[in-house]
Amino acid sequence: MSQLALDDEFERQVHRLLTDEYGISGEIKRLPGENLNYSVTTSSGWRYVLKIASDERNNEIIDMEHRATEHVALAKIDLRVPRTVLTNAGEVVAKLSVCPDFTVRARLLEFVSGTPWCDLDRHSDSLLSDLGEKLARLDLAFAGFEHPAMYRSHRWDLTAVAQHQSKVGLIKDLQRRRILDWMFHLCTAHSLLAFGDVAKSFIHNDVNDENLLVEDNQVVGLLDFGDSLYNPIVCGLAIALAYVMLDRDDPLSAGSKVLSAYHSVRALTRGELHSVYPLVCGRLATTVSIAAERRTLDPDHPNWFVTEKRAWDLLERFCEIDPNEACQVLAEGTGMDVGFDTGASPAQLIAQRRRYIGPSLSIAYRQPIKMVRGKAQFLFDHAGRPFLDLVNNICHVGHCHSHVVDAGQRQMAKLNTNTRYLYDELTEYAERLCATLPDPLNICFFVNSGSEANELALRLARTHTGREDLVVVDSAYHGNTDRLVSISPYKFMGPGGTGEVRPWVHPVPMADGYRGPYKGQGSEAGRAYGNAVRDQIREVNRPISAFITESIWSCGGQVVPPEDYLRTAFQHVRSAGAICIVDEVQVGFGRVGKHFWGFQLQGVIPDIVVMGKPMGNGHPLAAVVTTDEIAASFDNGMEFFSSFGGNPVSCAIGMAVLDVIEVESLQKHALQIGKYFKAGLSELAGHHEIIGDVRGEGLFLGVELVKDHQTLTPATIEASTIVNRMKDRGILMSTDGPLNNVLKIKPPMVITETDVDMVIRSLNDVLINMGNEA
Repeated sequence: MSQLALDDEFERQVHRLLTDEYGISGEIKRLPGENLNYSVTTSSGWRYVLKIASDERNNEIIDMEHRATEHVALAKIDLRVPRTVLTNAGEVVAKLSVCPDFTVRARLLEFVSGTPWCDLDRHSDSLLSDLGEKLARLDLAFAGFEHPAMYRSHRWDLTAVAQHQSKVGLIKDLQRRRILDWMFHLCTAHSLLAFGDVAKSFIHNDVNDENLLVEDNQVVGLLDFGDSLYNPIVCGLAIALAYVMLDRDDPLSAGSKVLSAYHSVRALTRGELHSVYPLVCGRLATTVSIAAERRTLDPDHPNWFVTEKRAWDLLERFCEIDPNEACQVLAEGTGMDVGFDTGASPAQLIAQRRRYIGPSLSIAYRQPIKMVRGKAQFLFDHAGRPFLDLVNNICHVGHCHSHVVDAGQRQMAKLNTNTRYLYDELTEYAERLCATLPDPLNICFFVNSGSEANELALRLARTHTGREDLVVVDSAYHGNTDRLVSISPYKFMGPGGTGEVRPWVHPVPMADGYRGPYKGQGSEAGRAYGNAVRDQIREVNRPISAFITESIWSCGGQVVPPEDYLRTAFQHVRSAGAICIVDEVQVGFGRVGKHFWGFQLQGVIPDIVVMGKPMGNGHPLAAVVTTDEIAASFDNGMEFFSSFGGNPVSCAIGMAVLDVIEVESLQKHALQIGKYFKAGLSELAGHHEIIGDVRGEGLFLGVELVKDHQTLTPATIEASTIVNRMKDRGILMSTDGPLNNVLKIKPPMVITETDVDMVIRSLNDVLINMGNEA
């Protein structure tokens, strides 16, 4: 299209179009900008703008722009807009056949006089206030506007900024790349937090400093409705503020004046006020990302980069500001308290914990975080900083999922009692839970935590077999009670542990395909490790009650057992008259992707399944599911009762979690995103020697860090450093494994490919900068 502007024959055809379709003639002149627009001045002094676009442009979108400008013109809000001049035939669009195979469409618009905002030397406080009032009146005027074409998205849609995060890699400067990732992260997380409750309508969506026109210290005109769409109303305000704050000594103060004036006409909600600053950052990030992409196409284009440097300057300043602080400054003139958190400071909380909380309760990260909100895959600290949560497999379907929260609130308001009474929720939930498991696992016991569930599983095994001894896996962890610590080598052989193995506890080696003696041997390794269970049973020289294992070892370092491990081990256990317990507390409920339960990866069926963490999405809920035969053995006259286990509220929440997993196809999502994540991590391993192994299933992944690929010397200090530097970039990870050198990844199941891309980019940059970054 741009080449047409240089073609004399084309301009002659434009003159002919003006005469034939509109009955006017005069001088035409190409206007600056990336679109093909001409100013038209008739001999009598009338001025117009002729907009030319390819014939591929959607007719409905053109009609929407026309109707939107007419709507504003008739609303009488003291804002001039470029109304359409109809053709002699009464049409909005005139067609121009440039050549037999190429047709363009033209629209003639009224010329709107005024000085572009960007050409003014200064913007007075009264002009800033006038802009805020005009923007509010514009949004109020559009409240009743409807058009089918407005329900769309495009590259300037602030609700879809994630589409541009893939462009971050085009930025070569690592510091700028970090800033850009952070700004997209900030916008995406806060939008997710706020957009569910904010008002939506048709908006202009491009109130930039070229489209705003000023006369006599007042905003008088607004151009170019080409990006308009249906969106949260606050997005339009945020876009305007992004341009108002460019090139200013005190950008937030200028933005505050516009925002407070806007608020005086159209009152903003607290949610809208919280989202304005992140949306401003999102618009600026979009601007520089699109510029980076365009630079690969035409680095010398005269119009594509006019805002790029100014946007970068502002982004670099904003990256030093806490979101909460920025929100408060912007909202100063509204009289509303928009503080993200008004409680104690992190330092005060640390002091209070030291005073009132046992010191053995650890706090994550070198600089602890005070969390105040959660939504989906994000946590938010007291300063409004968002963190992508790669650690919290407890909030399985996402932090504060509305369906889960609503289910709990409704049931809490209706009834909460205990299992000595009859109520629908208990049996309904038990039936649904058993439907996810293979036969003969069909009897449920409900408790409140994984530790309680594992304790109960051991009781069931002892009662059923009449035996005490257990085979456990080295480096395993099953809970925090005295008995469970005694069967968890991760604890009793770790810091503060006794280092002594109880006489009735018999550890076997963890089937580690990376560090163990059978590295790279696949199912052969699985059978060899499974036979180690047989050997241990023989060595005990007395009957064992059970073999307990996780289906994937979490504290062991996200280790996936090799093929045939559980099949072989279970055969030996059952041959000894013992039962098989699988601890699914960490990996159950679809997290492994290929199956709903981790043990299904090995093609086995245990006798007892223990589940917890993700069951209640943060609500204390756990269960033991077993067979009729084992449950019958346990019914020996001693009542089993848990005061809160299986209460109606817990069951309602548990059913809501199952609802979300099914409706949102989260098991399939875990499989797809897990593969994508693992592939990205594996690619990193090819560039960074410190990565020794990438492993896991679905969204339960581990990255083992080593100093040497031959000796496998653990990079423990480096792992801790990486986790803390990723935290500084807004990404929460943790380390685990017997050597504390495994990066543990087990996020809420709603994590997206865009999130994964950010993690891979950030981890790559951190690894590149290991010797330099502070």
